[in-house]
Amino acid sequence: MASPESQQEIRKQSPLDRWDELLSRTTPLKEEDFEAEIGTGAYNDADEAIRSEDDIEFLFPRDRQMPSQDGPLVPDLFTSLPPIRDLLSTESSKLQDYTIQECRPFLSGTDEPRGSIFDYNEHGIPKLEREKHITFLHGSLGELPAGFVAADASRPWMLYWALTGLCLLGEDVTKYRQSVISTLKPMQNSNGGFGGGHGQMSHCASSYAAVLSLFIVGGDEALSLINRQSMWKWLGDVKQRDGGFQVCVGGEEDVRGAYCSMVIISLLNLPLDLPASSSARVNQHDTFVSGLPEYLSRCQTFEGGIAGSPGTEAHGAYAFCALACLCIIGEPHEMIPRYLDMHPLIAWLSARQYAPEGGFSGRVNKLVDGCYSFWVGGCWPLVEAALNGTRTVNSFRTSLVGSLYNREGLQRYILCCCQDKRGGLKDKPRKHPDPYHSCYVLAGLSSAQHAYYYAEFDHSQSSAALPSALHWAYSNTILSSMGEEEEHVCEEDDRVNVIHPIYVLPWSVAERSRAWYESKVDFLS
Repeated sequence: MASPESQQEIRKQSPLDRWDELLSRTTPLKEEDFEAEIGTGAYNDADEAIRSEDDIEFLFPRDRQMPSQDGPLVPDLFTSLPPIRDLLSTESSKLQDYTIQECRPFLSGTDEPRGSIFDYNEHGIPKLEREKHITFLHGSLGELPAGFVAADASRPWMLYWALTGLCLLGEDVTKYRQSVISTLKPMQNSNGGFGGGHGQMSHCASSYAAVLSLFIVGGDEALSLINRQSMWKWLGDVKQRDGGFQVCVGGEEDVRGAYCSMVIISLLNLPLDLPASSSARVNQHDTFVSGLPEYLSRCQTFEGGIAGSPGTEAHGAYAFCALACLCIIGEPHEMIPRYLDMHPLIAWLSARQYAPEGGFSGRVNKLVDGCYSFWVGGCWPLVEAALNGTRTVNSFRTSLVGSLYNREGLQRYILCCCQDKRGGLKDKPRKHPDPYHSCYVLAGLSSAQHAYYYAEFDHSQSSAALPSALHWAYSNTILSSMGEEEEHVCEEDDRVNVIHPIYVLPWSVAERSRAWYESKVDFLS
């Protein structure tokens, strides 16, 4: 700890001066410096706590050096402190400063003092530790410790997270087909939908994860497992008169329920008409989309973001759910500007990407978190398509807007700060990897490495309901906001497979599965 004399000197300085001094050092903060300034009280939240002496040594090694002039060329944007800082010092701002200092050594292209974890390319970005992440995700599909019984209601999600991550890394997951079928079959309830575990009530989120997991492993047996008629009737029960959806019968109503429900309806090619038994059949609301765009519109907050329900706080994941939901209902350039105020939405989303970290936060005054690489990063292709309108392969290069966020910064945060040296991906350097973060960090990496656009199609040639979400295309060419082609900062071996921008499925899975259900002429089949 700092000596009494030095602590007395610290107290003579203003908090802002002290933090400017600490954060401008050429070496990371020592743990005693951090404690002397903000004390341990800022870490009462166990999620933010440094848990052990090993954690402290990992975060604050005595001999870690910041970049030398001989190292890779990393732009100052990703190594320097923000040029403009709020004069008000709060616990939140101190945690933000601490996170910056935690991330800077990883972003600077420098080796670890105990040997390099990663090999850096010419841009100062480490390689994707593909094989380690594959091993980690395969392990998460095996036998888990007894403590995971607490996550029993998340079993469909654990399948989805691992299977999606493995597909993005190029793995064939069909070997899990029978295991997925046998696991999910008992979770499907006779009244429709899937519960999170055996004997649990049906829920939109667990039904979404179960349906998508079956799609990923594919095959007739997996796809025919889903009882479409009972699913349709159950979704009619969670549809609400104000246009939204509950997440379960009698549960909360929010945009998660709307997004998960519309994904299921779209991919299973379910009838849009509400079942006769649905209580939402009032005031000429007779379809699943009746009143839904208006409900989503009411979820936009005064600051431009989108909340889970009207009158609550804006959140990045809810923004994606609302935007994707509108893109399922219709074309992005028609639906999004019609129901959302674009200018404050773009401003709110832009404010979620931080420098120097390069990653996204999920809410105002929150820290960056790897999972928002997709939840917020995935909003941008939808917003860009809303501004660009329909495009073809040839007209894609003449889009009105290019990339509206810093793709390089996001890729740097993911590969520098979110990879665990043992495998798996995580929130930020001091956290532990898990399948959830591995899935959405990789999905965010995929979105950052590919440019999506909404493709022209002949509506007269499509008789299926809700065709819009299946008419997206992608390019490996990334255009900047100035319309110039961006340089790829990742090596070819560090690229991942393409994620679907609406369904969050491996690219070909959505179209293949939807086509399978379209071939079933009889809805009961």
